[in-house]
Formats: sequence, structure tokens, C-alpha cells
Amino acid sequence: MYSESDIDAAIDAGALTPEAADKFRAYMAAQKTAPAVDEEYVRLLSGFNDIFVSIAIGLVIAATGVLTHGSGIAGLLIAAESWILAEYFTRRRRMALPSILLLLTYTGGLTSFAAHIVHGLLGAGVKLLQDGGDPAILATLAISAAAMAAATYIHWRRFRVPITIAAGIGSVTFFCIALLLTAVPGLLPYWPGLVFLGGVGTFALALRWDMSDRARQTRRSDVAFWLHLLAAPMLVHPVFHSLGLLHNSGASLMHAGLAIGIYLVLAVLALLVDRRALLVSGLAYVLAAFTVVLRASGFIGEDLALTGLVAGAALLLLSAFWHKARQGVLRLVPTALRQALPAV
Repeated sequence: MYSESDIDAAIDAGALTPEAADKFRAYMAAQKTAPAVDEEYVRLLSGFNDIFVSIAIGLVIAATGVLTHGSGIAGLLIAAESWILAEYFTRRRRMALPSILLLLTYTGGLTSFAAHIVHGLLGAGVKLLQDGGDPAILATLAISAAAMAAATYIHWRRFRVPITIAAGIGSVTFFCIALLLTAVPGLLPYWPGLVFLGGVGTFALALRWDMSDRARQTRRSDVAFWLHLLAAPMLVHPVFHSLGLLHNSGASLMHAGLAIGIYLVLAVLALLVDRRALLVSGLAYVLAAFTVVLRASGFIGEDLALTGLVAGAALLLLSAFWHKARQGVLRLVPTALRQALPAV
């Protein structure tokens, strides 16, 4: 089985011409009952060998971390190992799951090393500061964010792993929010709003990548997928957290009804952009909302089973008629907006 990334690699290597690749894509799309754009392909495994190699990589990286723990260079060694392994398993073998794992260990290792260096540089001067912990934390967060951004950019330029952009955006957003909350402690109660704003920015970036490949035939669509997967929980979690659905007794019947309404809005948005990540990210919260509704209706003891039945049946129905439902939703939006969204 060949993914879009494999076809792109074949074009880059000269094994396929862009014209031949387009004809192949058109032929494969014609053999399917649903358009290729609606399939939302994502390559995670090319075979069991991906799992085998990933386990081996995990053992090597973990052993390196244990053996060098406390030396100060553990993160740097892990990043170096990850880069060397990526030269073979990512650049030459193009293995999906090992490539994702190596990206995470590479960026994590460099970020850890950068944080260690900052702590070392500031350690001698912290005692001279009346409130030395805060400047140290601020500097650590700032340097860590910069290190993560630089590391992911360099990795992207070399290996072009689709998840790289999302990993970089997510990490930098996290560090920037932590930096802001540390610098202005009064903002701590408003962290859901900051996360939501970060999600809006990530979602806008995902749409930009999506719009550059409306037919979803290149690596740009894979990048957009991971960005949508990152943006979804950043958008959904703060909203449902504010409704009290993360606490057993935090949500009222009104809040639960509002949560279900928000999930329906997410379903329409997911249909518009043709990405199911929003529905998956909000599923746990809407299940909690359904449970509250059923308990208020007297279905104590059977609420979880009924919730799963209703939600599962609704998702199966939507999946079966996804293409037709999307066509119906797109008819309701202006032509200019429809032309900017992924093709039907």
C-alpha cells in the first residue's frame, strides 16, 4: 500500500513524473465509492515492522536516558541518536511510526538539554535575586520554547515528517502560555481562554495548509491533518472544562444540554472542513453530557450504556452518510467560502 508521502517521495526522486502521479491518483479515486478527499488518509503503519522498529528505538532511547541520567548531556545524546536513526528509518526507509517517535525524542531531547543549560547558567546568580525562582523559570521557559521551535524547523527542513509542524506549534504554544502565566500570575484563572486562543490560531494554520491542497493529494494535507488533530483538543477542552464536565458534580442539566449543542456545532464545522478530529476530541465530553442528562431523567445505573449506544449510533450514521451530509452543509454556505474549503 502506498501513501501520498510515498508518491511525493517518488516524484522527488525522479521515479515518477508529476503528470504520471496525478493520473495514478485520479485512477485510484475513480475506483472508490467515496472521493479520495473524503477518505482522510493518514499513514501510521506500513506494516508490523514499524511496531518492531519502534519498540527497538524506544529501548535504545530509554537506555541512553537511564545511563546518562544526571550527566547534563542526556537530552543532547538522545537528540543526536534520534537524528542518526532518522537518517536511516525516516529519510531512507520512510517508516511512518518510527519517524513520529524519532521526531518526538529528538525535539524532547533538545528541549531538555536547553532547559538544563539555562538552569546551569542561572544557578549561580539566583541567590543574588530576591525572588530568584521567577526569573529562572521565565528564562527556562523562553529558551525552551526557542529551542523547540528551532529543533522542529531544522528537522522539518531535513526529513519533512508531516507531524513535525504540529509538534513544533504545540510545544511552542505550550511554552508561551506557561511563560505568560508565570510572568503574570493573575492570568492563571484564565488559562482556558489562553489555550482556546492557541487552538484558534492552530486551527487557522491547519485551514491554511488544507486550502493549499483542496484535493488532498500531497504531503501538505498530511501536515494539515496533524494540525487539526492538535487544534481540536485545544478548542474543545477549555470550552467543556468551563461547563464543569470534568468534575463529577460540576455540570448541571442546563450545562449538559449546552455541551450537546456545542458538539452539534462542532459536527457542522467538522463537515465543513472535512476533518473528523473535532468530533473525536469532543467525544469524551459529550458522553459526559449525555450521562448527566440521562441521570437527571432517572436512568441511573444504565446511563453509561445508553450514552454509548446513542453516541456510537450517531457517529456510525454520520460516518455512513458523511459525503452526503457534507454536500448538504456546503449548500448552505456562500460560494466564495465553499471554493476555499476542501473539494467535495
